[in-house]
Amino acid sequence: MGLFERYLSVWVGLAIVLGVALGQFFPALFEAVASLEYASVNLAIAVLIWVMIYPMMVQIDFTAVKNVGKKPKGLLLTLVVNWLIKPFTMALLGWLFFRVLFADWVDPQTATEYIAGMILLGVAPCTAMVFVWSQLTRGDANYTLVQVSVNDLIMVFAFAPICALLLGVSDIQVPWDTLLLSVGLYVVLPLIAGVLTRRAFNKSAAGKQNQDQALAAFVGKLKPWSIVGLLATVVLLFGLQANTIVSQPGDILLIAIPLLLQTYGIFFIAYYAARKMKLTHGVAAPACMIATSNFFELAVAVAISLFGLHSGAALATVVGVLVEVPVMLSLVAFVNRRRHQFMKDTGESDSLQTPCSEYSTR
Repeated sequence: MGLFERYLSVWVGLAIVLGVALGQFFPALFEAVASLEYASVNLAIAVLIWVMIYPMMVQIDFTAVKNVGKKPKGLLLTLVVNWLIKPFTMALLGWLFFRVLFADWVDPQTATEYIAGMILLGVAPCTAMVFVWSQLTRGDANYTLVQVSVNDLIMVFAFAPICALLLGVSDIQVPWDTLLLSVGLYVVLPLIAGVLTRRAFNKSAAGKQNQDQALAAFVGKLKPWSIVGLLATVVLLFGLQANTIVSQPGDILLIAIPLLLQTYGIFFIAYYAARKMKLTHGVAAPACMIATSNFFELAVAVAISLFGLHSGAALATVVGVLVEVPVMLSLVAFVNRRRHQFMKDTGESDSLQTPCSEYSTR
């Protein structure tokens, strides 16, 4: 790895500072970017995430997707953590912190809204950024696609009932436009682009070895753009929320504490289970990342529709956005440093690395 890739976490930290600073000095610019929104999905951020996801989609081999069914344990782990553990631990932590530990600092109504926002995050497993985290941890691209697709399918049926149960609200209106647009932008379109790209290389290069070499070289050229996309996304996210960060630092800190505990806690539950199940690194890494990260666009949209734009619930979901990127990068580094543990447990060969191994971070 080069200097830039090796210290990616440092550059992300600088991007956070830069984003907040730019948001304060050029608020009109970020207001204009914020207006580029449809169905609660910011189109500028969508484009940047697409740039990050596309290189991984190019690596997906549909002839190998059918083999995912031979390794069902990783998919089972993702589903159990996402739908049977994560929403309920998030609700429990929200109640513990805002009804007990922080009860003297937050009024009851605001506390209720903060808890609601946390729950909405916990019930919305990630769709977009998980492809980035999987790529950074050298995850199996084919397996990641199946994991995300199955989660999206379950979310269509399970999101509203679980939210209604945990929020105590009988009529949850799922913003289908947000859900469908996000899946289309972050999964379907880049996947189609990846398939078309692979077909083009298969036609242009004679022999499978030549095809693989040409494809690997192409992915290598995309690598700088993927990292630029990640850093630009961080700058934009923090620039859009700069006023909130500066004006409400105390509330953001209070919300961030249980969210951090939830994020790290869920990750280590999934990580420990993956070790016990003897999953290969390529399966375990994305499984842990999918279980940990959140579909923040959906959570923000539902929070606004239920509680209002300036509600505590909306703020809590926004804090989830701010917390996720730096926290997930720290978990990427943790997983990559312990890759040898999975290899030792399962006998996985280092030759199984995919071209995306170049994206690892420390």
